[in-house]
Parts: sequence; C-alpha cells; structure tokens
Amino acid sequence: MLTETEIAKETQPLESRLTAPQAPSDAMIRTKDLWKTYVMGEEEIHALRGVSFEILRGEYVAIIGPSGSGKSTLMNMIGCLDTPSQGEYWLNGKLVSQMDDDELARIRNKEIGFVFQTFNLLPRATALHNVELPLIYNGTPSAKRIEMAKRALESVDLGSRMNHRPNELSGGQRQRVAIARALAAEPRVLILDESVAALDVSIQAQILNLLADIREETGISYVLISHDLAVVRQITDEAIVMHRGRVVERGPTGEVLDHPQEPYTQLLRASVPRPGWKPTRAVRVPTQGTAP
Repeated sequence: MLTETEIAKETQPLESRLTAPQAPSDAMIRTKDLWKTYVMGEEEIHALRGVSFEILRGEYVAIIGPSGSGKSTLMNMIGCLDTPSQGEYWLNGKLVSQMDDDELARIRNKEIGFVFQTFNLLPRATALHNVELPLIYNGTPSAKRIEMAKRALESVDLGSRMNHRPNELSGGQRQRVAIARALAAEPRVLILDESVAALDVSIQAQILNLLADIREETGISYVLISHDLAVVRQITDEAIVMHRGRVVERGPTGEVLDHPQEPYTQLLRASVPRPGWKPTRAVRVPTQGTAP
C-alpha cells in the first residue's frame, strides 16, 4: 500500500511533463489529477494515478495502452459511469466528478454515446426500436423519439432497414445500428471501445469512413479506446498513451507513433510488425486431431 509521500513522489515526474492547462472555451473534456483507487482487503489498487489531459470540441483522440493500464477505468470516468477517488473531471463545462448517481445518469444520457465491440442489440427488436432505447430512458416523447431514431438510422445509411431485426442484418449493418443508437440523443461525445475490432477489414474501412463523415457534419468529439495502432494512426488526431494508470505520452498521433519519447511508447511501437517483416525461423503451432 502506497503512502501519501510515495504517491506524491510517483506523480511528480508526470506532473512536470503533463500539467493540465486551464480549460479553454472549446475544451469538451478536461481532467485534472484524476485518481481511482480500489480497496481489496488490506491492499489498495491504484487504477488511475494523477491523470490530467483535455480533449477539444470536435477532436478525435485515441487512448492506447496494454491491458491493466487504466484505459477501461478512464473510459468509465469519461463516460460518467464512475467517479474518481480524487481529482476533477469537467465535461462540456460541467464539473461531473462530484455528481451523484442520478446526476451522472442525466448528463450521461444527454452528453455521451457509446459504441462497443459487441453490438449489444436486442435480438427481437427492430433496428428502429433498438435505436429508440436511449431516448426512452431519457424521457423523450414518443413522436419525437421515433423521428430522432429514424433520422439517426438515415445518417448511417440504414433508412431502408429500419424494420429489420439484428439476425436479418450483416455484421457491418448491426454496427451501424449501434452507432445510430449512440447518436440518436445527439450527444457531444462518442466513446468507441474497440468498436471495429470484430469486423473484417473492408467493413472496418466503411465504418471508419462513416464515423469521419459524421464528425465532419456534427462536430462531435470522439474518444477511441483501442489496441489496434493501424486504426489509431488512420483516423485519430491525437493519441494518449497509458501505462500503469498514468498518461505517459500525449501528442499528434503520427508524432507519438513515429517518434515516441517515452520508453513504454517506444516498446509499444516496436511490438507492431513492420511491412515485409519475417520471423528469423518458422514457428510451428502444436495442434491436435486432423486439420479441417
């Protein structure tokens, strides 16, 4: 268990490199010295350790790092699903880090949309009804709700598939329904959690192009949680690298990936196979039974 002195010592190098500036008028997300600590018996687990950064309106930012780096915990904070143990989180000018559960739910329904790797669609509901769900939860009247859901489906080119159920749609179409559902309430921030990882490469490209078009039309801010550095490089403006609960590097995506300054980012970049790379010797994978 870390003492207060040890905690201050651990955060000092980060604070010297990554001090959060005062939020300008165009800052959609701003965090300042965020900590999240879980108590497990006599042990304290510090999932976030003094995280400070901001994301501007209309910016497309990736959060990358290994499993256990704090990405999911930070996503829960940004998505108003949890509150920090210490520090400040501002969303669209509102201090949400001190809100109670009811206040968090209200601002989440208004400001945040989520798109996950799994589509999470109701199997017996039509595409239209699936998209209506968040509008039902936030109390939107029926007539307006249907109008907004239809508009969201049309924005992802599924106007002709509104009455289809998920098993009548392709994987790419189901992900489009999930995106329409996230956009239906017209949020200011869209959180993409490995949202194209389950799709094949050609469908990935279609979804990524669609997201780019939506951002250009609406000015929405995107936060992408991903292990796929190729996707991160292709579509994001900025990259935030996390390691052991800290932000260790932040900057324009190409600069972070091509010229990393921090040892962990250098290691992360080195782990990605390069074009034309071949192993020095063949690696045989042991199997059992007869190959199909």
